[in-house]
Amino acid sequence: MSRAAVLGWRSMARLVRPPSHSRRAEARRRQARHWLALTAALAVAIAALMYTFDVTAIVAMPPRGTASLWPLHILTAFGKASYILWALFMTMIAALALASAARGNRAGILIGFGTRIQFVFFAVLVPMLAGEVIKGIVGRARPFVGGHADPFNYSHFAWTEAYASFPSGHANAAFALAFAMSAVWPRLRGAMWAYAVIIALTRIALLAHHPSDVVGGALVGIVGAMAVRYWFAARRLVFTIRPNGTIEPLAGASLQHLKGVAHRASAP
Repeated sequence: MSRAAVLGWRSMARLVRPPSHSRRAEARRRQARHWLALTAALAVAIAALMYTFDVTAIVAMPPRGTASLWPLHILTAFGKASYILWALFMTMIAALALASAARGNRAGILIGFGTRIQFVFFAVLVPMLAGEVIKGIVGRARPFVGGHADPFNYSHFAWTEAYASFPSGHANAAFALAFAMSAVWPRLRGAMWAYAVIIALTRIALLAHHPSDVVGGALVGIVGAMAVRYWFAARRLVFTIRPNGTIEPLAGASLQHLKGVAHRASAP
């Protein structure tokens, strides 16, 4: 238990230490350009959907409570932020417990895996918290609140469930998770982006959100996950930064460092 506590403490301490990567400025500039391009493109898409497609889409959906929609209610639960975060947290704890009992290469591998899960956890948590703040401030009504389809029904600073449509929390969590998992394990990219799109579509089909809400959720999720990725890369955790500012997953060359972390945690 004491070794697990030391490992956990060191893991969190690494997140708040000053950034040390020599190429973090290049990464910051490159990421800023990507943020601006993505935000501009999706902001235009959100505005266009509000004026042209939101009403058409939700009017075409089956009424709430339709019996045939039960598979979608099960499927959409896989995009619920609290479920995702708890699953990641428990995986992180399991990796920590196993690493505390292991030695040598095995301990280093488990610490490396746990650090990657730690990144994914924060990559979902940060945009989720930002999305909740935006929901309360914007106060957009969910579909058919008020009795009719009105994409411009707002009650700013309402902080109620009925006026918490923008951005979609499920889409936020799903796209943040898809970005984070793809960033760490690129081979999962296709499956993870398909998962995020499916979760977003279920939110529209279940009349929980307008199409523009899920696009807004995707924007917050991706931008937030990108910010967390930069935070980790600037501290040489999980990622490395290439000379052109590209952030890439850290290769197995860091195993020796992870073994050192495990060894120091076991020292009296």
